[in-house]
Amino acid sequence: MPDETPPQPPVPPGGGVPDDGQGSVVAERKTQRTQPPRMYQVVMLNDDYTPMEFVVMVLQEYFKRDLETATQIMLKIHHEGRGVCGVYTKDVAATKVELVLAAARRGGHPLQCIMEAA
Repeated sequence: MPDETPPQPPVPPGGGVPDDGQGSVVAERKTQRTQPPRMYQVVMLNDDYTPMEFVVMVLQEYFKRDLETATQIMLKIHHEGRGVCGVYTKDVAATKVELVLAAARRGGHPLQCIMEAA
């Protein structure tokens, strides 16, 4: 009968005693979900001095609205006191507000534009 020796467990890297799992830390990998950015609406406020044509021009130039849509938004601002020009991420909304306010100042108009969380 040939001499058969039982198979030996593999030696861990670095030699030494095999690890039995005691004292080991296992980290579980969690999948991270990124939240979509919070959105803000840019709102123009009505005043009694800014010409309607100027408001329509601002809506066309800075919010890329066609003439009909810009006119409808302008009428909403005029009749309801405020109107939403668009919904954007925070940085884009803040930039649009600053562009509108700067254009109003250049034109000598008191037009007010704000941003609100959507």
